[in-house]
Amino acid sequence: MNIKSTLLASVVALAPFAVSAEVTIGFSQIGSESGWRAAETTVTKQQAEARGINLKFADAQQKQENQISALRSFIAQGVDAILIAPVVATGWDEILEEAKDADIPVILLDRTVDASDDLYLTAVTSDLVHEGMVAGQWLVDDQAGADCRIVELQGTTGSSPAIDRKKGFEQAIAGHDNLEIVRSQTGDFTRSQGKVVMESFLKAEGGENICALYAHNDDMAVGAIQAVREAGLKPGVDIKIVAIDAVPDAHLALANGEMNATIELTPNMAGPALDALASYLAYGTVPPKWIQTESRLYTAADDNQAVYEIKKGLGY
Repeated sequence: MNIKSTLLASVVALAPFAVSAEVTIGFSQIGSESGWRAAETTVTKQQAEARGINLKFADAQQKQENQISALRSFIAQGVDAILIAPVVATGWDEILEEAKDADIPVILLDRTVDASDDLYLTAVTSDLVHEGMVAGQWLVDDQAGADCRIVELQGTTGSSPAIDRKKGFEQAIAGHDNLEIVRSQTGDFTRSQGKVVMESFLKAEGGENICALYAHNDDMAVGAIQAVREAGLKPGVDIKIVAIDAVPDAHLALANGEMNATIELTPNMAGPALDALASYLAYGTVPPKWIQTESRLYTAADDNQAVYEIKKGLGY
């Protein structure tokens, strides 16, 4: 199913929400550290509006304490449900217990938490380990046995995407002695830090000694591309670049030959989440604890300019 049809299918208003009294849902978003995150916020608001939901939005600005405060506020207001994209994986038990005690179902979006699964209704995420494995396998195939020294831009320390995307990538390259991660550091999922950290990698290793960059998201990769270019090298040629998210700017970089591969993370986590919530609130249908979204690999072989034209209006 293509991007347009996927989004259109999930925007269809749900009968349980449409015919009942207005449903109020609290949404605690991590912040706006990346273009993908901004798109997720936009699509979530669109999904809520299409269903006639009153969405209370809180931007945590990358701070867990802000998210916990937001959840307490939602609970005090007596919302019908809570959506949360958790900034880190740990430290949620107490606030989730409070939501459970108030009979307010909580749905995790795009990230998981280290807490008992009876504290939340479901988690709507991609398979983060699989994303990393796809990135690693692409590099294994691309290098075809040639020696390759890799630098890695990790996401926010302690976040489930950073943990799992690293794990998957390392699993994919394990046993391939020609591939070696020589430097790995967090870029905090931001474009600016991706550039800064890549500059430090280039200074420490020398651009001629770096074969490939693996970035845990596209924003860091786009920042790194600028650093590579400013170092007098050709991104995508002198240094291969593979990342995750498939944001519009990554498709432009692919189209321009400055990036080699990206794995899509759909910003539409809210559609499946609200589908599950509607059935739960109306009929008591308990969803599975994990609802997996679809991902795909994009390379230079795809029509990335066309994909960019489709995605650029989604709020990235």
